[in-house]
Amino acid sequence: MKKLILLMFTLTITLYASLLRGQSHETQQLILNWEKLQTLEKMLDNMYMGYKILDKGYNTIKKIAEGDYSIHQAFLDGLMAVNPSVRNYKRIPFIIEYQKLLIAEYKRALSRFKNDPNLTIDEIFYIESVYKFIIQASVRNLDDLAMIITATKLRMSDDERMRAIDNIFYDMENRMVFLRGFNNDTRLLAIQRAFANNDQQTVKKLYGTN
Repeated sequence: MKKLILLMFTLTITLYASLLRGQSHETQQLILNWEKLQTLEKMLDNMYMGYKILDKGYNTIKKIAEGDYSIHQAFLDGLMAVNPSVRNYKRIPFIIEYQKLLIAEYKRALSRFKNDPNLTIDEIFYIESVYKFIIQASVRNLDDLAMIITATKLRMSDDERMRAIDNIFYDMENRMVFLRGFNNDTRLLAIQRAFANNDQQTVKKLYGTN
């Protein structure tokens, strides 16, 4: 699993590097990278076809992924937690919070990038594919979390469940760090182009920088 996660981040970083290349080569590279991304996503999806989570857990996860954060406590209370030590494990709220932040920050950044004339349509398409990859992976983490804290779904000791929750927490943390770095680097690229095009108005309007 660690190797797979490393592969996902390596692929995404490789995709991101295409933003810095020449425009003619960039279009061809984006198409190739998109095909690779789709292939990897299918591989990951196949890994999760072997199980189904509880209907309530799934609906709750879907609401969280769509931005309905008010059901956080219901998510924990509604599932058949193994015992209070697992149910109340300190890292579970942080995992949910990371999901909230991922959604909020990618939506805010994407809105700015879409309104920036210094970024091309192909680049926006690529940026959206990166966000899609991150969010889909984070939702799978919530699927796993629902499985782990549901007593009837997995045969695991409490210690094993907590270690599994730890792994989800670290993965979500890594995705948060990556998203913020990706957004910042894309922002800097857009600002550099704006200044090169003498477009200080866009910089001030979208990024609050003179």
